[in-house]
This record gives sequence, structure tokens and C-alpha cells, in this order.
Amino acid sequence: MDQNECQVNRRKKTRFPVQRELRYKVLDGKTVVAHGTGATLDISSNGASFRSEPLGPLRPGAFIELSIGWPARLGDETPLRLVIFGKVVRSMGEWAACTIGRHEFRTQARVCETPPALHIVSSLARCAVIPHGRAVPAAESWDRRPAHASE
Repeated sequence: MDQNECQVNRRKKTRFPVQRELRYKVLDGKTVVAHGTGATLDISSNGASFRSEPLGPLRPGAFIELSIGWPARLGDETPLRLVIFGKVVRSMGEWAACTIGRHEFRTQARVCETPPALHIVSSLARCAVIPHGRAVPAAESWDRRPAHASE
């Protein structure tokens, strides 16, 4: 192995190209001094690199928490996040790298879609169409007024 090859492959662990959305917090003790969003570039068992908006306060040595959207789901249903705690080792423009001091998986809240609001304004309406294409008589609709009520 020549000297150029040693300089290129200086990492102890293999980094895997993983592009996932992330949120980060820069910490000073328990105080959040900066935060932002971005995307991972690669990750290994010892560290991660990511891109974000210009990283002004992200200086080497700063404590950082990354919360990364994980591709696998718990029970094929519940979204997961990989949360990494470490220190920034390099930062330049929109790019940064950090160590992984410890990590944990956390469940993420599911996003529920709510049906659009429906209000029947005419007493002449016989039925209302709701999501999934099922027709409901006006008396059973979300309006809750009797079907024969006058306006």
C-alpha cells in the first residue's frame, strides 16, 4: 500500500452511503444553541457526515445530536429515528462530520390524515359524499342537523 492510498483510506471503519433526512441540535450542556435540518451523506459505526443549510455555529468539538429518519419500521408500521450523540470533527460550508459517542433508536409519531371538513348547507341535500366514495344520508353526515331542517 503506497502513501497516497493510506491518505485516502484513513478511516478505521467503512462508511456506508446512506441518504436520509435529518434534524440536528448543537448542544452546550443541556441548552440547544443551534438547530437545523439536512440530509445524511454517509454513516459508519464511528461517525456520520451530512449536508445542511450553512452551518455557522457548527465548530469542531461542539456536541451535536442528530435525529435521522430511518428506512426500517418497527413492526412494519411505526416509523423509527436513529438518534446519534457525538462531537463535530469537521465542518465546511454546508458539510459536516461528527463522531458517534452513543446512539439509540426512537419511535416517531405517525402522521394521520384527517378527512376534509364537510358541511351540508342545503336542506335539499339528500346525501353527502365522504372519503372512500361512500354516500351517507344527510341525517348521518357530519352536519349533525336533521335532514328535514329548514334553513
